[in-house]
Amino acid sequence: MQHALDASLGHKLTQYYVLTKPRVTQLAVFCAVIGMLLAVPGFPPIGRLIAATIGIWLLAGAAFAVNCLAERQLDARMARTARRASASGELSAAEILFGSGLIGGAGMLVLLTFVNPLTMWLTFATFVGYAVVYTMLLKPMTPQNIVIGGASGAMPPALGWAAMADQVPAQAWVLVLIIFVWTPPHFWALALYRTEDFRKSGLPMLPVTHGARYTRLHILLYTIALVATTLLPFAMRMSGWLYLVAALALGAEFLRLALAIWRAPTEQASDLLARRTFRYSIVYLALLFAALLIDHYLVA
Repeated sequence: MQHALDASLGHKLTQYYVLTKPRVTQLAVFCAVIGMLLAVPGFPPIGRLIAATIGIWLLAGAAFAVNCLAERQLDARMARTARRASASGELSAAEILFGSGLIGGAGMLVLLTFVNPLTMWLTFATFVGYAVVYTMLLKPMTPQNIVIGGASGAMPPALGWAAMADQVPAQAWVLVLIIFVWTPPHFWALALYRTEDFRKSGLPMLPVTHGARYTRLHILLYTIALVATTLLPFAMRMSGWLYLVAALALGAEFLRLALAIWRAPTEQASDLLARRTFRYSIVYLALLFAALLIDHYLVA
């Protein structure tokens, strides 16, 4: 009997862990750590860095789980998300809320105790912005949901900077701006090759409300804006030539893919390119911030 209970609990914990969207959480935490490392001239205090990473990780995971709970009925209609425990009913709303409250509360406690109140409140505000304002209010209301709601998803570098410096200067907001402008072409590429899924969900995603060609144009326009935005760290003397070369090279490939989507002769070709662009966009952001970090320590 005890073995069966342990197995059941282990299974539920595994299912809840999946709801925290580990891969997305890892990218968010990676961006927060970049903010931590860039906030100080040398290497930040290791204890505070670890505590800030854990606290932000826990709150981010809680936010994603609440997102899955709020969208469980929509997820059940989409092939990509129908197997989530929230959508299938394998985890109840009470179980998901309890888990999110537990890890979210633990994250806030870690940030308050071992980091600083500013980081705790900024991270909590980001949690509310993503899980409530974006998921429950903006996403079902407007095809510009990704643009408007991208602000909360772009916050990790500011959270990391606040954790180390007890303030959020202009340099941190430049990093936030880069992620903010990166989000639309990243997510619209996904929406483009998953249009039917989003149509079934009832969400007013751009390819559903305005069509594929309009979405392809906006992917291209936002990618152009993104490449321009990534030049700001060099213009503000946050970085040197190494970052500039990396930003231009990475941006050139992103532009090539976006232009190829725009010029795609068939819907099948467009979907294939959109899938490739979505995957590249994740690698792009990680490499861009890694280049900024390497440049920071080489210049220092």
